[in-house]
Amino acid sequence: MSAAPHIVVLSGGVGGARFTRGLLHHLRAAYPDGSGGTTARLTVIANTGDDAWVAGVRVCPDLDSITYTLAGISDDERGWGRHDESERVSAELAAYGVGWPWFTLGDLDLGTCIARAAWLRDGVGLGEVTRRITVRWGVDIELLPATEHEAETLVRLDDDSEVHFEEWWVRYRAKRPALAFRQENIAEARPAPGVLDAIANADTIIVAPSNPVVSIGTITGFAGPAGEMPGIPGIREAVLASSATVVGVSPIIGGAAVRGMAEACLAPLGVETSAAAVARAHGARRGGGLLDAWLVDDADAASIDDTGVPTRARPLWFTSIDETAAIAADALELAESVRR
Repeated sequence: MSAAPHIVVLSGGVGGARFTRGLLHHLRAAYPDGSGGTTARLTVIANTGDDAWVAGVRVCPDLDSITYTLAGISDDERGWGRHDESERVSAELAAYGVGWPWFTLGDLDLGTCIARAAWLRDGVGLGEVTRRITVRWGVDIELLPATEHEAETLVRLDDDSEVHFEEWWVRYRAKRPALAFRQENIAEARPAPGVLDAIANADTIIVAPSNPVVSIGTITGFAGPAGEMPGIPGIREAVLASSATVVGVSPIIGGAAVRGMAEACLAPLGVETSAAAVARAHGARRGGGLLDAWLVDDADAASIDDTGVPTRARPLWFTSIDETAAIAADALELAESVRR
């Protein structure tokens, strides 16, 4: 690919954010604009299924993780939020019995959420709100919410009760068995402004190494033999219709999730925790699935042959920004080789 490309990344939170940071590092080196940026166009379409109203403010965990990571202000040790934080406001809210006491946000992080809630209540769409937040931090990519509709992910538990995904994930640490996942109001949801145009005009679409069910699945859909996440109407169809090459980066290494608790999300859908099983669930694009190619770790190279998706293996651990950039470069090169 000689001309500066347009890359679209479908992303969840921490894993997708760190991958995007490495990808941007690579694009700045491969397609420099002479001032430290890149002539390549990079669009990230982020999961919004984790979003929630908490104590009167709108929390968008994945949008904020991507923004903070690219701005260089994320707390990489905790894996979420901003570094050098205090939690005095969350402690005060807990003392009043307001919000979710098990879901604490830092004071500076709450500032972002308050600004977002104020704009939303003024009638500003989530896409424009996200643009304003990224501009405030000098993040020079196009970051789009997958939808502006409130289509939150709910989890049905073993006692047949239903809780918000964040409660299951943060409060229960995914230890309570999940029977199914449901996206509230998903039938009415539509892609956010700019999402379909970005997909239609992309050269390469990368499925980031994010949770395949509750991050990628909430955007494009994800199905297993025992259940599915339907995704936002119109996005999967747009990906399938796009002339872009679609390459996925496996979030599973050696039979375990790189981050988070993807095993607990895959099991209710009847999908085993392996790079091969996730590739089969996404499906080969030539058979109506999502993927043109699949990048896996060396540990999974021997077990990936029966997926029907062209596959390449290399180390996938994000040991540094330079190594993550090299992984992103290999993902793009794999896409180019499939295109040829």
